[in-house]
Amino acid sequence: MDRKKLLESIEEMLKEKGKRKFTQSVEAIFNFRGIDFSKPENRLNLDVPLPNGKGSKEPKVVVIAEADMGSTAKKAGADSVISVDEMVEYKENPEKLKKLVSESVFLAQPNLIGQLAKNFGQYLAVRGKMPKPLVGNPENAIKAAKRSVRIASKGKYMPVAQALVGAENMEPKYIAENIEAVHEAIKNKTGASSIKSAYVKLTMGKAVKVM
Repeated sequence: MDRKKLLESIEEMLKEKGKRKFTQSVEAIFNFRGIDFSKPENRLNLDVPLPNGKGSKEPKVVVIAEADMGSTAKKAGADSVISVDEMVEYKENPEKLKKLVSESVFLAQPNLIGQLAKNFGQYLAVRGKMPKPLVGNPENAIKAAKRSVRIASKGKYMPVAQALVGAENMEPKYIAENIEAVHEAIKNKTGASSIKSAYVKLTMGKAVKVM
């Protein structure tokens, strides 16, 4: 991926952003050739840390935990800690649960992963937001969760993948570095020759070709 061409495409995209009542997300779109995503071994299921984060689009980090681990997670920067009993309460209020899932990424105390899947699983799976176990340094894990983007093959396994790579108020060079990180991760999975083209776009904007 050529950095000069990438920056030119990002700047062209930003020139057309117009005035909105919200901060638009920046998405990278990759089209593929010669790869069958209906085969499980070819499907994308990648968590990619963005070197410059998501700008104003960083999600809330929700940790499913009890007692001491919950307290530790809160001190380490979790936006919310939910217990097993509270999960049941969310499950009984689907609208509240949908809102939580749409705004958040999830980490869970390892022995509570099963409980989380039981109560939130159908909502998380649809959005490709299945949780990761909270292991190691909680602060590092929470920071990584805020900055990471998941790229997964969905639906009818069309030869395309999209990823949130920032927000319109970020510097072009930071958006470019994020896109390069995503491109590198995808390339390592599929091979460079399988990437047919790539585009960048704002939420309400047109797609601008990068490669």
